[in-house]
Amino acid sequence: MLKKIKIWAKKLKCQIFTLYFACRDERVPWYAKVFIVCVVAYAFSPIDLIPDFIPILGYLDDVILIPIGIYISLKLIPDNVIVDCEMKAEEMMKNGKPKNWIVGSLILMVWLVIFIWVIFKIYQLIS
Repeated sequence: MLKKIKIWAKKLKCQIFTLYFACRDERVPWYAKVFIVCVVAYAFSPIDLIPDFIPILGYLDDVILIPIGIYISLKLIPDNVIVDCEMKAEEMMKNGKPKNWIVGSLILMVWLVIFIWVIFKIYQLIS
């Protein structure tokens, strides 16, 4: 069971790299690029929408949202582009995963706004 999960995770990582290269390819339609950029940026973000330390919910984005985004993205890309990008992805996997600190910063700001809003609401209840 654990071996199957590791194989699935490695395949998922390769697909993210494939999408990373596909969003830079001129043969991919613009609407697909917009969606792919969102999926890849979120996957490479060092900060999750739902933090991993939250029991069960923390891993739902990694286990559900990213695979669904990858699936939809791959359906939007022409087959010949996928083949070309898969070769590039295999090469890049040897070097490690890039980080997207811009998206990570945006997610951090969303959490900060939520935190400030909660504090404000608690203050209103106390006053």
